[in-house]
Amino acid sequence: MREYDDAVLECFLDKQLQLFPEAVAETLDEAEDFLEECMAVVVDSVDDVIEYFDEAGMDVDGAVDDEILEADEVFDIGDGRYLIVEA
Repeated sequence: MREYDDAVLECFLDKQLQLFPEAVAETLDEAEDFLEECMAVVVDSVDDVIEYFDEAGMDVDGAVDDEILEADEVFDIGDGRYLIVEA
């Protein structure tokens, strides 16, 4: 079974250039392999994105949701979930 569903993989393929200067994956399988290697995380809400960054030691105090969601590492999947890729 896949760790990431098609919506997550397609989101990454479509938006990967927001984080990388050139494409790192061209197919769903390549995207999945890359995300697994990076240990990318899918979270269910903006609050979960904030919690993830807080637990990772990033200073998110005082940051507004929009600022956090504009981080290059955060991909809006479009269904309320977010993909976080730390490269």
